[in-house]
Amino acid sequence: MNTYEEKLSLLSEMIAFARIDGKVNERELRFLNIVASQLRVEKNAFESLFSHPAEKKIIKSEHQRILQFYRLALLMHADGVLHDNEQVAIREMGINMGLSPYAMKGVLQEMQRSPSGLVDPEIMLALFKAQQN
Repeated sequence: MNTYEEKLSLLSEMIAFARIDGKVNERELRFLNIVASQLRVEKNAFESLFSHPAEKKIIKSEHQRILQFYRLALLMHADGVLHDNEQVAIREMGINMGLSPYAMKGVLQEMQRSPSGLVDPEIMLALFKAQQN
């Protein structure tokens, strides 16, 4: 991740995604706070994104797009309820990021199979690399 504006854009996208089911619950908010902290976005700047979304920035690096897709997938599972509109939205967002629909489907299936809901990074990258061939 290169710029602070890109980080704000990613967080804005995640906040919008969390709102797809009509509300941001406590578990989703905690997850968003963790991501903001990892991205080194100040608390005030993060909180202001809820009322003033950042300008959308295009993620150039494929690795960063895959990482953002995975963050969105983790956020989707954070509240323990998988809404149909979340599943449709995450696929649309991934396609808009230029990611393989088959690889995204594989990652989401791996997450559902995993007791922790996490996917080993090597498995996730292998799913995306397999679609490049």
